Amino acid sequence: MRWWNRPYQAFGDTAQSEQNRNEIAQSYYSGSTITQSYPIYRDQVETVTTALTTPSGQHSLLAVPESGLGVPSRGAPADPLPGQLDRWLAARGAELVALRRQLHAHPELSGQEFESAALVARELSEAGLAPRLLPRGNGVICDVPGAPGRSDRDPVIALRADLDALPLQDTKDVPYRSTVDGVCHACGHDVHTSIVVGAGLALANLAERGELPGRVRLLFQPSEETTPPGAPEVIAAGGLKDVSAIYALHCAPQLPAGLVGVRAGALTAATDVLEVRLRGRGGHTARPHLTSDLLHAMARVVVDVPSLLSRRVDPRAGLTMVFGAAHAGEAANSIPAEGLLRGTVRVLNRDTWRELPDLVTTLIRQVVAGTGAEVDVDYRRGVPPVVNDRQATAIVAGAAAAALGPDRVVEAEVSMGGEDFAFYLERVPGAMVRLGTGIPGAGEAMDIHQCEFDVDERAIGYGVRVLVHTALAALSTTF
Repeated sequence: MRWWNRPYQAFGDTAQSEQNRNEIAQSYYSGSTITQSYPIYRDQVETVTTALTTPSGQHSLLAVPESGLGVPSRGAPADPLPGQLDRWLAARGAELVALRRQLHAHPELSGQEFESAALVARELSEAGLAPRLLPRGNGVICDVPGAPGRSDRDPVIALRADLDALPLQDTKDVPYRSTVDGVCHACGHDVHTSIVVGAGLALANLAERGELPGRVRLLFQPSEETTPPGAPEVIAAGGLKDVSAIYALHCAPQLPAGLVGVRAGALTAATDVLEVRLRGRGGHTARPHLTSDLLHAMARVVVDVPSLLSRRVDPRAGLTMVFGAAHAGEAANSIPAEGLLRGTVRVLNRDTWRELPDLVTTLIRQVVAGTGAEVDVDYRRGVPPVVNDRQATAIVAGAAAAALGPDRVVEAEVSMGGEDFAFYLERVPGAMVRLGTGIPGAGEAMDIHQCEFDVDERAIGYGVRVLVHTALAALSTTF
């Protein structure tokens, strides 16, 4: 029986222990750009592999037991996945770690991911694939073709990664610390990219063996961290053409490596940006009745509008409105004539999100009207909420259980952060899951968007396992 006719649950990769310490004490060549120092890992694989070794008696992601497969022998199938994913990871996993470190050492800000895209394209090209750059050259689209002889009408499953870094200083004392002042991969996009590259190469290996029942599209997008975001750019370039479903992983330092968090429905919030400019007659604080008392008007907006808004929408929508910046005046005894407020509006419900621009603008104007001040409201759309499709979530949950073990799949928490993966989900079904990257013994809980952010690099291998199993399961499912 052909492997794709087997029940998918028969695939039985077992997760490895997350108790191992993540040793990161290697040194690397640091060229002036990513592509100049590429390929960093061709002569560094042996060194990088030591980052994934485990204490005696424990199983390593990259270890090859006597059976020749990177899985414990107790009750596991001799060949849990055609092409022997575990053996492939044993041979190539260290290169993926080094790829992550190369990207981490040479981060690029949103819209400037040219070297990162070139590095990804070169890696895929060397594997015999045919990547194409986005029109601006800062993103990559690459199809892993199905087995020879298969129809172009076969399903297409997309796997997405993001390339950009954050404008933060890297404060870690590690050999792969950022070489770019004030720029750091503090959100794990270097990890996402390495995992999707690895999954693509592993799937290409299956395709060469005639064992890939459809196409898998790899999407490496720019500008996830900024507005306008990069997902629409990928869509405009044909990234979703013929795609049946799309999947992505996101680093979750709150979870230990080896765990995957899944959730159907809303996972992240829509995130919009609000700018409120107020004007009025200024004057002396001794005579506020002769002014518009602009600071009082601003305070009314900050306090009253979020409260009123919460009474105008369904409380189950998951709405929050918070101001993060307020600027007006200098002198203690002078009422200013101009003021500025900036904030965000976040919501988990798609329908409520669509109503917010008009509703928020109306409430602000009503609150300011009684103060005598004039107001201009600039409500800027950010990203929609990430709402995971139920069927797609069930597929990735089952795939993660098959790849890592059913006890390694947990329920993901809802986040009020924004993610432009939502733009893909507006067009095709799909799901984003949380990939545990927490470092054992790290002390204080680490979070993304922190200057010292780092990961347990064994998560890269776990992520590859999950995405490969997910792609194969999704290719056999009708959406």
